[in-house]
Parts: sequence; C-alpha cells; structure tokens
Amino acid sequence: MSLEHEISDLWHRYQDGLTAPDAGSSELETLDAFLAALEAGEYRAAEQVGPAEWDAVEWVKQGVLLNFGLRETRPRTYGGVDYYDVLPLRATDDLAERGTRNTPDGTVLRPGSYLGSDVIMMSPSFVNIGAHVGDDSLVDSNDVVGSCAQVGEGVKLGANTLVGGVLEPVEDAPVVVEDGVSLGAGCRVTSGFVVGENAVVAEDTLLTPRIPVYDLVEDEVHYGKLPPERRAFQRYVESSVSEAELIPGKAYKPAVVATSLERETLEATQREGALRE
Repeated sequence: MSLEHEISDLWHRYQDGLTAPDAGSSELETLDAFLAALEAGEYRAAEQVGPAEWDAVEWVKQGVLLNFGLRETRPRTYGGVDYYDVLPLRATDDLAERGTRNTPDGTVLRPGSYLGSDVIMMSPSFVNIGAHVGDDSLVDSNDVVGSCAQVGEGVKLGANTLVGGVLEPVEDAPVVVEDGVSLGAGCRVTSGFVVGENAVVAEDTLLTPRIPVYDLVEDEVHYGKLPPERRAFQRYVESSVSEAELIPGKAYKPAVVATSLERETLEATQREGALRE
C-alpha cells in the first residue's frame, strides 16, 4: 500500500473516532514515514495547476493534521529547554549535504518541513510542519513560514516577514510564494494568497484575499493572487463606508497596486542575491 493510501485510510479511521490513546506502533510508524517523506521533499501540500494557481494536495494536509490528532502531548527537552508538544523538533542532519545553513540560537524547524539546497535560514526564524522552502531561498531574521506554506526557489523573504499557514479545511490551498519572488521586510502573506513568479513586493505590504490587487499592467482587479512579474506596494483607497457610519471625514481601506517590473528593481534584487552567494 502506498503512503498516500495509508494516510487516507488512517484519516478515515480518525474521522470515525480513532484517538491518540488508540494509536499503536503501526499508526505511529505510518506518521513517522510521512514526516520523513515531507522532509525529503518527496511530497508537498500543494501543486501548481496554472500561473499563480495552486490546488491543495488533500491527503498531505490530512497527514499533517493526523500528526496532531493521533499523538499525545508530552514533556520534551531540547538544548536545555523544557517544553510540551506532540512532536520533537526536526533533526537537521540532512541540511549539510544540501549546502543549507541554519544559524544558531533561534532557528526552529518542526518535523515535516523541507529546506532545499543552499537555503539560508537566519536566526531567529521558524519553519512549521508541512512547509516547503525551495533551493537558494533566504529565510531572514524574525521570519515565520507557516504550516504547509509553499516557498519556491530563489525566494528572498525580508526580515520580519510572515508567510502564513493554512491547515484547515484540507481542501483549501496554503499560502504560496512562487519562484524568484522578493518580499520586502515586514510583509504579511496570509489565507491562501499566491504571490506570482518573480514578483517584487515592497516593505510592509499585506497580501490577503480580502484586499484587492489593482493590476495596472492588465487593467484588472485580483483577489487572492498577485500575477507573476509584478512590482507591488501598499496603498489606501477611499472606502464605501459613509462618514456617518465611521467617523467624521473620509474613510480609507488598504489596497495593493501592481505595476510592471522596472530594470532598476530587477538589478537591485539581483545584487542582493549575489551577496548571499
């Protein structure tokens, strides 16, 4: 039986009432094999179906949820620190063979997370279960890559950036940051938003499906995605909320403006990439 079928069968049993105290060595071995496969990059929580279009891989997200539902919380120790969790921290023995670095004192990897070749993970930062970080990417200080989030190859996550996770419902795709993207410091990407390939996003930009993206290249308004090859930044537009309903004066709401990439922007991101080589 394939790992996918084993996880799917275990998920149905869990839905029918299987609990953590009921889970025996066979069930836990399946969950351990699943986490190992994620850490090796064999499976991902989402798959691309078009430009800036992704679908969830439901059985993978089910496997992640089973690791919480069928394991019991217990005391653990790491580096002299006592904590309580259902899982230990991820082993990092495989990182050196891929040329990947995680600096000391604050880089946290949970089991089931994947870091590709030549990734740099600066401290403090956090990569959660099911997350996938592609080759040659940078996870900078104070960054969080959420559960099942998908970060492509050659991506730069500026300091203090959040790439949110989406675990439930299992049919919803997680946040995706495609290949070659540069997110400026302080960006927030949440709720299944997709940042298209090679986009450059300015500092402190909030990307979420509730905020419109005004694409000045194609003269369109998008929700939930930023098209590839765009330069994006936060702006505020006048809200339809009346003055009387809010406060005296005009009301404004956040929006994202997307324009074409300029040569200067591309050259600046390329210089930053060269500094990491």
